[in-house]
Amino acid sequence: MAYYALFYDVVDDFIARRATHRDEHLRLARESHARSELVFAGALADPADGALLIFQGESPASAEAFARQDPYVKNGLVTKWRVRNWTVVVGNHPHAAYPEKRAAESA
Repeated sequence: MAYYALFYDVVDDFIARRATHRDEHLRLARESHARSELVFAGALADPADGALLIFQGESPASAEAFARQDPYVKNGLVTKWRVRNWTVVVGNHPHAAYPEKRAAESA
């Protein structure tokens, strides 16, 4: 399966304006995560001018669908969004695949 990065550019006063829509946004994110579509998600900081959400799947469809139904997008807090294929070179295997890490954690 491939990875897809969903980038959000947000309004200048995003932190102040997101509260009204945050519960619904997080509900959608948690549901997507439970379906194993959304891998990681979070706001960019210093400055708080965007967000990055990483999806995994056969196509970018789940990332695009998420953006289209996200209340942040629907209510104008996201000024621009885009999905890009992300080629992961390191870290795309479960940590359990690394015996030296398991040995260090159990020591």
